[in-house]
Amino acid sequence: MEYLRQFKEEANWYNEIVLDALVPGGAWKRLPRLLQSWLRNYLGGTILYFVSGFLWCFYIYYLKRNVFVPKEAIPSNKAMILQIIVAMKAMPWYCVLPTLSEYMVENGWTRCFSTVGEVGWPAYAVYLIIYLVFVEFGIYWMHRELHDIKPLYKYLHATHHIYNKQNTLSPFAGKSLPVDLYCIPQFLNITTHASNVVRRLCLVNVITHVNGYIFLIQ
Repeated sequence: MEYLRQFKEEANWYNEIVLDALVPGGAWKRLPRLLQSWLRNYLGGTILYFVSGFLWCFYIYYLKRNVFVPKEAIPSNKAMILQIIVAMKAMPWYCVLPTLSEYMVENGWTRCFSTVGEVGWPAYAVYLIIYLVFVEFGIYWMHRELHDIKPLYKYLHATHHIYNKQNTLSPFAGKSLPVDLYCIPQFLNITTHASNVVRRLCLVNVITHVNGYIFLIQ
């Protein structure tokens, strides 16, 4: 169908932008499509994690030292390295749900639409609001259950809270947990009924959660 072809063409464009620049010799084109999507999400997310984290550190900890964060509150290099190590262990898992979501959309297993014109602006606005409400509600309860259910806290979430004190918190702590369940509400909603624009919002939101919350905290 035409609208499914548009989803695939857009994903191909993303793959060419990211993978052609990072994988030599076009070797990625021989991979199954699902692995192509995962590799693009993984490489793109990892680059975004490091670039945004280092830029943040350079601006806040170096150029604006003692302006936004007191000198004594700046985390040590050791703490940031440990956060990076944990985040790199988690990153492959973070990229699974966006990859699976894209696969389901491209194969017509969802009710996603490729353009706003297919449903009109009023319906689009309603879907967008539903998406935002669902995601925020889902993330709140997912986070709450990660604290209330002791095994989940012990084996999944506790690592995250090692780094949430002011003198250990850095931009690299946003993914300092083995596996985060926050992206599940986004995945569930995006694979049921959403537009291509909202689909992009979901995928970007999952990746930029890498260290996005740190800006709000600081």
